Amino acid sequence: MANRKKAMADRIKEEKKTKYFAELRNNPTSTRKMRLVADLIRGKGAYEALTILKFSKQEASNKLEKLLKSAINNWEQKTGLRPEDNDLIVREILVEQAVTMKRFLPAPQGRAYRLRKRSNHVKISVASKNALAVSAPVAEEVEA
Repeated sequence: MANRKKAMADRIKEEKKTKYFAELRNNPTSTRKMRLVADLIRGKGAYEALTILKFSKQEASNKLEKLLKSAINNWEQKTGLRPEDNDLIVREILVEQAVTMKRFLPAPQGRAYRLRKRSNHVKISVASKNALAVSAPVAEEVEA
């Protein structure tokens, strides 16, 4: 059983070497607000996405801009290539709900209102267009 777990762990470690991503954990913004900004850049070119985030008014765009820069830098360090020469795209963005802190706010007549302070986890992965073209399966024509 230990051999099977070790083999699985080694396979996951090898897969991570070919994925280029950055992750932000426990970000104190609601998931809904973060997804609105994430939808703006999903599937776009990396540098086009950076300009969109730079000029966006939402507060979540600042954190996503930093995270995207980190993902681009991770790609550059792992591959050793220049990101300007390769067409980098935002391959996927995952925004998941994290822990919700529950607090109480004093209210009139001895009551209390419940406050929910939501947070989220964000994961951005980038890839080169050339690498995606190579790794995509080739559709074979079926002759009838």
